[in-house]
Amino acid sequence: MFGDMMGMMGKLKETQQKVEETKQRLNTVLIDEKSTDNAIKVTITANRTIKSIEIDESILNDKEQLEDYLIITLNKAIEKATQVNETELAAAAKDGLPNIPGMDSLFK
Repeated sequence: MFGDMMGMMGKLKETQQKVEETKQRLNTVLIDEKSTDNAIKVTITANRTIKSIEIDESILNDKEQLEDYLIITLNKAIEKATQVNETELAAAAKDGLPNIPGMDSLFK
């Protein structure tokens, strides 16, 4: 019994390490998003860190439009990054966990 427990603890440590490695790797996964007319382009990491924002000069004089475009485009990029992040972290966690009945439903 203790052998199984020690094996599980080792497996959990491995899983934790895999999750941490995945988090670090996600810092290098870039997500690009553009506004519908390409006036704004943002790039963020899969960990949701903004890397760049490009703004077309044509909308610099319209503060309200610029704000709206930024909000919409950033939110779309964050949504995509969140999906990538959650999928990758769930896969890393699921691969390392011992086969415990009922746990599969937690990572779907």
